Amino acid sequence: MASQPERIVLTYEDYLQLPTDRNRYEIFEGELQVSAAPNIAHQTAVTNLGAILGNHLRSHRLGQVLVAPTDVVLSEVTVVQPDILFVSAERRKIIQAAYVGGAPDLVIEVLSPSTALADRHAKQQIYARYGVPYYWRFDPERREAVGLALDAEGTYRSTAFAEGDAEFSAAPFGDLVIPPSEIWD
Repeated sequence: MASQPERIVLTYEDYLQLPTDRNRYEIFEGELQVSAAPNIAHQTAVTNLGAILGNHLRSHRLGQVLVAPTDVVLSEVTVVQPDILFVSAERRKIIQAAYVGGAPDLVIEVLSPSTALADRHAKQQIYARYGVPYYWRFDPERREAVGLALDAEGTYRSTAFAEGDAEFSAAPFGDLVIPPSEIWD
């Protein structure tokens, strides 16, 4: 009977040795994940959302917004790169020189063909497991936005949804209203 090969568990140190090419690398619980460079619709939405959030955070002195590629080290074997992340001013000590060490207050993923499945399932589960309180997902193809909040049982619950021309607003920034024309175009 043939034996199963031993599972190799990658760590953050292994991650630092990966090539610097056009691929996006992440480690989900020790397993390497590789995705292609995002498309233009994805990058447009990330750029626009990053600017909207950045302006809001600066004007209210709420914390810091960072856009990919920014390493978020959730554990020695889980390193992710959310498209956008927010760390509150009270928790800014988790921002290190090379990475964010711990769960951000909010992560935002903009779906693209190469990442949609992982963003909706694997990454959502990882964010919940490591206690990210808020998770927003934007889908440029469907022009949809979903706001999720972590409940007491450690599961995300939908708290906001917008599609088409509807404006989007969700915790932790209930006073921020995002017009769809400022996201997609």
